[in-house]
Amino acid sequence: MGILGRRSLLRGLAVAAVGAVAAPLASSRLATASPTAAGTPGRLRRWSMVIDLRKCDGCQSIGKPPQCTEACIQGHFAPEPMEWIQVYEAPLAEQAGTQFIPTPCQHCQNAPCVNVCPVGATFATPEGTVLIDQQRCIGCRLCMEACMYDRRFFNWGSPAQPPQSLFMDYSPEHQTPAIRGTVMKCDFCPDMARAGRLPYCAQGCPRGAIYYGDLEEDLATNGSEVVKMSRFLTENNGYRLKEDLGTEPRVHYIPGHGELAGRKPTTTGRKPTEWPWQKTIGGAIPWQR
Repeated sequence: MGILGRRSLLRGLAVAAVGAVAAPLASSRLATASPTAAGTPGRLRRWSMVIDLRKCDGCQSIGKPPQCTEACIQGHFAPEPMEWIQVYEAPLAEQAGTQFIPTPCQHCQNAPCVNVCPVGATFATPEGTVLIDQQRCIGCRLCMEACMYDRRFFNWGSPAQPPQSLFMDYSPEHQTPAIRGTVMKCDFCPDMARAGRLPYCAQGCPRGAIYYGDLEEDLATNGSEVVKMSRFLTENNGYRLKEDLGTEPRVHYIPGHGELAGRKPTTTGRKPTEWPWQKTIGGAIPWQR
């Protein structure tokens, strides 16, 4: 599998859109179509992510804000101050200094947010992603209270987005344009995966710290290398955040503090996140989180 390139792997992992022909897998089986295409032969994907903290230096070495966050903001037109993948600087447990922890929605398989939503606006797909349908959301924010990871955001006012977002067709898989009075979050970019592309955060990471893949095929890629996910996690002491809570996250981590990027743990601080919207939709109101 190591000889596969990024594009050939993602073609193998991709799920065909409704009405399209599924890309052939290396195993010669067909990828499953969109979950809305009931009865389509093939197999469901189990999208997952691995973040190698040994490679993440919070983009200190390039003197910029975390580029995974910036790429997500630009790709999704995420309203200010929403950081769907937020890079926290946390103290190291066994030595002096800090580490950076990019934290998207964990796409839990036993998701408390799904369990408490009174109208079914938050739901889990057959592929394992947890999505929000803003057109059904009533803004009760029970899901925000239930989230163990603080990875949900509420549109308190008219969302601060660029005008071009208004020309996009809304879908729970990319949540654009944003809707006032609703909850938003990382959607794991399943529509991009079906098209054979990495999520924005993985594409934007200059160190290749973010791997995206399929637990069903047990493969993941960061765009330049392919790993067997189970072996990669086992050999490198992979873990998940707050595993003891029983939420079964789909985001895995390799412990580290940016050492493979040349970072010393005592090199603290990172650039603040920026939103590039110089011109926003009329009436938009940024707020503080």
